[in-house]
Amino acid sequence: MYDYLLGGKHNFPADRAAAQQLLQVVPESADIALSNRLFLGRAVQALADRGIRQFIDLGSGIPTQGNVHEIVQRVHRASRVLYVDIDPVAIVAANEILADNPYCRAIEGDFTRPDLIADALTRGDLATIFDLDQPTALLYFAVLQQVRPSQVESIVAPLRDRLPAGSAIAISHISQVAVDTHGEDSVEIAKNVFRAQADTEITLRSPEEILPHFGDFTLLEPGLTRLPDWRPRRGEPDPYVNAPERSPMLGGVGIRA
Repeated sequence: MYDYLLGGKHNFPADRAAAQQLLQVVPESADIALSNRLFLGRAVQALADRGIRQFIDLGSGIPTQGNVHEIVQRVHRASRVLYVDIDPVAIVAANEILADNPYCRAIEGDFTRPDLIADALTRGDLATIFDLDQPTALLYFAVLQQVRPSQVESIVAPLRDRLPAGSAIAISHISQVAVDTHGEDSVEIAKNVFRAQADTEITLRSPEEILPHFGDFTLLEPGLTRLPDWRPRRGEPDPYVNAPERSPMLGGVGIRA
């Protein structure tokens, strides 16, 4: 769905049908997806510029337009990127895209099982590419909203808390402000699309509910904010650049000192 909303080619009929349903009830869905993708680009660029050379994109789907590995490998050719997704079809497609890239992999995995992801990183081919004792960026772009409130910290903390100094965590998350900007009825109908098409419950959270998941990482300026306000670039086509208050998503990047 995400790839389709971004105008990509790595999607399937079921994805397109579900995305069309979503667009009918929330016409700004494509704008929201684009704004999130642009935030991803700025965030991983900032982390690559700080010298981080390992990135783990959790709940990544298929690496679509403006993907992580293309951005960070422009800064340093040998940057490592691991894409993790629960959909085996997405992983097959992702590894086809990455076939000629010796520093990137995609693995089938559930980001809600960080223990299994950490274990996978210690075995076989992945152990020769990734080293969690080196600075690493954990990327949670628009995925934690799929997790029940009581489970989020137990999902994020195991990987986050084992990372060394110089590591990072980046989070984007749909916020409760979506109700103010799009209306309670539209938000509930959109949630129903995800329930029916993806068997996923979407949870909107306030800044106060998102901030604890950065743990003891220090937020880079401007902190946790609406996506178009996070280090915007002149000329970037964010649909909310002239009205950031309409953006329903928040994002932030934290660094471990």
